[in-house]
Amino acid sequence: MNTPHEPTRPSAIAGYEDWPGYVRNRPRHQAATAAAQDLADALGVPAAVTRPDVTVHWAETYDGVTTSQLSWQLGFGPRTTGWLVRPAGTSGPLPGVLALHCHGGNKFGGADRLVELPQSHPSAAAARAGHYDGLALATEVARAGFAVLAHDTFAWGSRRFDLSVPPWRTASALEARKSQWREDGVEPTDADLYNAAAGFHEDTVAKAAGLLGTSMAGMVAHDDLAALDILGSLPGVDPARLGCIGFSGGGGRSLTLAALSPEIKSYVVTCMMATFGSLLPAYLDAHSWLLQTPGLWKLGDWPELTATSGADGFLVQYALADQLFPEDGMREAHRILESIHLAGSYTGTFWPGGHVFTAEMQNEAISYLSRALGAGSPAVHHHSPLSTP
Repeated sequence: MNTPHEPTRPSAIAGYEDWPGYVRNRPRHQAATAAAQDLADALGVPAAVTRPDVTVHWAETYDGVTTSQLSWQLGFGPRTTGWLVRPAGTSGPLPGVLALHCHGGNKFGGADRLVELPQSHPSAAAARAGHYDGLALATEVARAGFAVLAHDTFAWGSRRFDLSVPPWRTASALEARKSQWREDGVEPTDADLYNAAAGFHEDTVAKAAGLLGTSMAGMVAHDDLAALDILGSLPGVDPARLGCIGFSGGGGRSLTLAALSPEIKSYVVTCMMATFGSLLPAYLDAHSWLLQTPGLWKLGDWPELTATSGADGFLVQYALADQLFPEDGMREAHRILESIHLAGSYTGTFWPGGHVFTAEMQNEAISYLSRALGAGSPAVHHHSPLSTP
C-alpha cells in the first residue's frame, strides 16, 4: 500500500502490459534457412499469431490512386493501422510492396508519413518535407502499378506506447527538455511532446525487450512479418511478386524483412548501409536500437546479413554526404556486397546530398522494383546518381 510519501510508480510499458506475456508464451519465428533462423534468434523475433482479421475503415479515390485505411489486432498492444494504396480502377493481380516508414525521431506518427491522405497530421507533413523530398513514398510507388501496404510498426503511430503519464526516468528527462523549450520560447506541439518522451523512452523499451529475450528490432520485425503476410493475402495482390522498400530505419527494416522472409523477391535499402566498424567510435550515437541489437555483429557485418535473403535482387542507395554514416563505411559495405552477391543481383548507387530520400532516388527505386516485380508503369528516372567506385 502506498503512503502519501510514496507516489504510485507509473507503468514503464503503458499500453503494452500484455507484451511480456505474449513474448514469453510465443515460440520463435521459424525461418526458411539456418542462416535466417540465426538472425531471427539473435533478434528474438516472436512467431506471429495466426493471420489477424483485417477491418477496412474507409476507401477513397483521388489523383489516380485508391487509398484504404485498414486495421488489425496483433496478439498484444494497441491495434495496428495501415493503408493500402493501389492504382485506381485496377483489379489485379498486382505486385505487392510493403512500404516501411523510417524512425525519423517521430514515433507520434508512423506510416501516415508515406501516404497521401485527405487530412494529414502536421507531423506527417513535416516528416515528408524533411526526409522524403515532400513526397508520399507509398502513394508514389502505387502510382507505378503496385498494391502498396504501409503500416505502423511496433512503437510507432497507432502502435505507440502510452506516455501520457511517462515513467519516472522518462518524465525527468522530458522536464529538462520542456525547460529548454521554455528558455528558447518554443511552444511544443502534441507531437513534439510525445516524440521527446519517446526518444528517452526507447532505452526503456530496449531494456524491456532484452529482459524478455527479444529486441527492439525483433519486435519491429514481428510486426513487419505480420503485415507482409496480410499484404500477400489481400484480394488483387499477387503473393508471388512481393517486395519491400524503406529509407533510413525503414531501410534497415527492409533488409531485415528480406532476410527473414522468403516471400520477398526484391527490395530497396536507402540511406541505411555501412559497416558496423565504421560506426565506431563517432557514429554510434547517431543510430537507434533498431540497428544496434546486442550481439548482432556476431552473425556478420551489416552488409553481410543480406546474404541471408533469398530475394532475386536488391538495390542499395547511398548518400555520400549522409550525416549518419561515414563515406568510407558506405564504400566498404558496397565492396563487401559486390563480393558476396552474384553479378546483377546487387545494385548499389551513390548519390550526392545528405540523409534524404530525394525524388530522383525514389524514381530510381520505383523503377528498380517495377522491373524486378513486373509492375505495369515504371516511374520516370530524371537524374543519374554518381558513378559507383
